[in-house]
Amino acid sequence: MSMEALVVEMQDPKGGVKGSEQKLNVTSIPYVITGKDVLTWITNKMKTFSLCAEAQVMATMLVAYGYIYPIQNHKKLVMCNDGTLYRFQTPYFWPTEKWVAEDTDYAIYLTKRNIRKKGMLEAYEQAHYNHLNKWLNHKWDFIVMQATEQYKATKERKKADRVVLDCQERAYWVVNRPPRRTHSALDDGPERLIDPCADQVCCSLSRLVKYVTTYKNHDAFLAPCLPSNPWLTNNDNYWTLNTRRVETPTKMRVERWSFSLFELLTDLRGRDDFKIFLKKEFSGENLAFWEAAEELKWGTASSMSSKAETIFKTFLAPGAPRWINIDGRTMGMTVKGLEHPHRYVLEAAQTHVFMLMKKDTFFRYLKSPTYKDIQKKALSPEAQNFSPAQIEQNAQSCSPGIHPIILWQQEMEENAKAAAASAPVDVKAMMSKMDRKNKHILEFMHTRF
Repeated sequence: MSMEALVVEMQDPKGGVKGSEQKLNVTSIPYVITGKDVLTWITNKMKTFSLCAEAQVMATMLVAYGYIYPIQNHKKLVMCNDGTLYRFQTPYFWPTEKWVAEDTDYAIYLTKRNIRKKGMLEAYEQAHYNHLNKWLNHKWDFIVMQATEQYKATKERKKADRVVLDCQERAYWVVNRPPRRTHSALDDGPERLIDPCADQVCCSLSRLVKYVTTYKNHDAFLAPCLPSNPWLTNNDNYWTLNTRRVETPTKMRVERWSFSLFELLTDLRGRDDFKIFLKKEFSGENLAFWEAAEELKWGTASSMSSKAETIFKTFLAPGAPRWINIDGRTMGMTVKGLEHPHRYVLEAAQTHVFMLMKKDTFFRYLKSPTYKDIQKKALSPEAQNFSPAQIEQNAQSCSPGIHPIILWQQEMEENAKAAAASAPVDVKAMMSKMDRKNKHILEFMHTRF
């Protein structure tokens, strides 16, 4: 029986663990169970005659993985055979949901807790808080704003509900962000592929194993390139099939888009396909704003003011032609920051929009006919097997590749055509600007080499 099925059976109103209302600091907490009752129920379920070691281990596993959490001592993730109080965790926080415990979410939780406790965090929480404050400093205003809004919303709940929600969140983060030098069960769970007895490197190794397992067929060092490795065979079919905006991509490339929204947006061909889906749903504003924010972030300093003004008029101003729907606090903070624009002035709004696409639009895209159609059309190139003699011959007759300047010119021309198709732009002026840039680059190359 799986852990989830066991926990569901334990919560059965008739045959499950009997719960009762208990007082906690003058607050009545509903459906609280004791460690002794849990162990007794598991013992009866296992049909043993006494509270054996197996029942103790099983119950402690349920606590360590976050299916049951203690009401008072959160850092002690064990099942005690006494009157210690516990509650069943809501299924939303079960490890089988596989929610990624992101640093931004943890920073929001710690900030909200810091507001509620008026700066009195526990030592390990304060250490995490200080580290995240430095690591995510570029969007800390957004984190504080989100934490404040959540804190205000929580205050409107009943006191018992507030206590239960706080216990649930705290138990989730103790499991996913344990105190330092503390072992976490999730680092070596049943599905991990590494030795659970390894030292504190388990967490890093488990992430590495998960990454390699996902990307192993897409890494040229771990799997063969199809149709062949151009560095060995001097056959450039692999590069031709995987150009940045090829009309029909390969199945391996399309599969990679499904790994994450970041993979999809990083691949320009995947982003183009995503735009087709958004156009059919009349909801392309979020992606257009994300692209504009990326252009502002990585663009030249001289064009920053003009780009910021264009973004404001296009996406943020009242009555803007492509107005984006974000919460009022984020909108107000972003608009105020655009008065003195810098590279990361849109970070909070961009993160908000990215999360909206990640949690909703991205998954609908993967289930849409648009993605299924490109999966059917995607190419599956057959392997080109060359003998050692042929590989040696190819190496000797190696021809020079395409010069990077030519590739850059082709990309600029594609960008100009795409811009002309999406908005009224003076193409002649843009092409003239490109010619001037090309001239300067070619002059530099002649003088340099």
